[in-house]
Amino acid sequence: MVVGITGGIGSGKSTVLKLFKGLGSIATYIADEEAKKLMNSSKVIQEKLVLEFGEEVYLDNKLNRPFLANIVFKNKEKLATLNAIVHPVVYNHLESFIKNNTDKDYILYENAILFENGSDVFCDKIITVTAPEKVKIDRVISRDKTSEKEVRNRMKNQWKDSKKTLQSNYIICNVSLTKTKEQVLKIHNKLTQNLL
Repeated sequence: MVVGITGGIGSGKSTVLKLFKGLGSIATYIADEEAKKLMNSSKVIQEKLVLEFGEEVYLDNKLNRPFLANIVFKNKEKLATLNAIVHPVVYNHLESFIKNNTDKDYILYENAILFENGSDVFCDKIITVTAPEKVKIDRVISRDKTSEKEVRNRMKNQWKDSKKTLQSNYIICNVSLTKTKEQVLKIHNKLTQNLL
């Protein structure tokens, strides 16, 4: 079973994922981390990115993330182009990962833009992690040492929580760690006991 975990920037998906990982035989696939690795290792992606964004997109064979982020977070068309280059390679990688982890209780597939890029099709169940907007903005400013304006720009490229939760099987409100732990345990028990 593949369980998608999504939520807007700053909602605390990583925290929730860590809590799940401590509960059993669970495989985790973090789309953003895998995409970053593949952007540095996949020749197919590298060639297409250089063609689209220019030689500066790589420095010493490593992705020049600030350069690329500066382009795509200000331009929806460029972001769509980047996604069209990277996502097919990530999907192939994810499909292999799923096949190689059928012995686990379930697979957690964490993707901030699960619905936006249509990768919810890989999931049997979906969990959306939410938090109040101010909490999310403060978390990202503190984590990424960035400005509120930058955070809001990134938020514009993601669906609102209200839209995500309508299409989710479970919702975790991640404000208090104690309450989040309780919610995670409840969902884990349902997933493993098939009380769906």
